[in-house]
Amino acid sequence: MFIESPMNEAHSLRQSVALLERTPSALNALLRDLPEEWTRRNEGQGTWTVFDVVGHLIHGERTDWIPRARRILEFGESKPFDRFDRFAQERESRGKTLPQLLDEFAQLRAEQLDELRAMNLTEDDLKKRGTHPALGVVTLSELLSTWAAHDLTHLHQISRIMAVQYREAVGPWTRFLGVMRCAGHSE
Repeated sequence: MFIESPMNEAHSLRQSVALLERTPSALNALLRDLPEEWTRRNEGQGTWTVFDVVGHLIHGERTDWIPRARRILEFGESKPFDRFDRFAQERESRGKTLPQLLDEFAQLRAEQLDELRAMNLTEDDLKKRGTHPALGVVTLSELLSTWAAHDLTHLHQISRIMAVQYREAVGPWTRFLGVMRCAGHSE
């Protein structure tokens, strides 16, 4: 029997926040104090490490979700979002350790969620529209839904980066482990 989920119908801010609140602790539980062999390896040339992904999440907290939400609420479609630098973590994370990044992400996420709550968004607010530089017109609801889905995308990416380190070691079991064959997470 299929049970209808509210998430199939529309964005639920409460459900998104519940997930967004948990991402820092999930990352902390999985990654803190792991040997660098787990966190500084990638999947091959031109791919990210776990360290890079956490740095990317931090950059997103600073420049993407809440700044774009404020832009929608203040300017609507008249002032497009600033372009997002998908590689800013390369310079911003330089010289830091993974525990420092995990702590920074947890602090930033808590601050961003506090700001989101302080916005006291209404259903009408969630329908407001802004302009994405590549996607065109988007709603605040879509932006906030994407924030939660973005977290899930990068949690998946981190598990894939780590799993691929065992691709050869698991031998024939690779065929039963979909994470070993996953082709990627985004364009």
